[in-house]
Amino acid sequence: MKMNVGVTDRVIRLLLAAIVFTILYFTDSVTEALAISAVILGLAMIITSMLGFCLLYLPFGINTNRLFTPTKKETR
Repeated sequence: MKMNVGVTDRVIRLLLAAIVFTILYFTDSVTEALAISAVILGLAMIITSMLGFCLLYLPFGINTNRLFTPTKKETR
């Protein structure tokens, strides 16, 4: 499993997860189904930021990790 989530992407994911959990904690206007969905989304963001790997990036070929980005070989 190669890391495909960069440092900036990880920080953004953690901040978004914190915002989601803060909204859920301080508002009572969220329905139960929406709250469960938001918790699952928040946990997914935290897990992917900790692992440095996002499964949804694979089919699209996205890689925001500069450290493990393969370099293209020049052919002449």
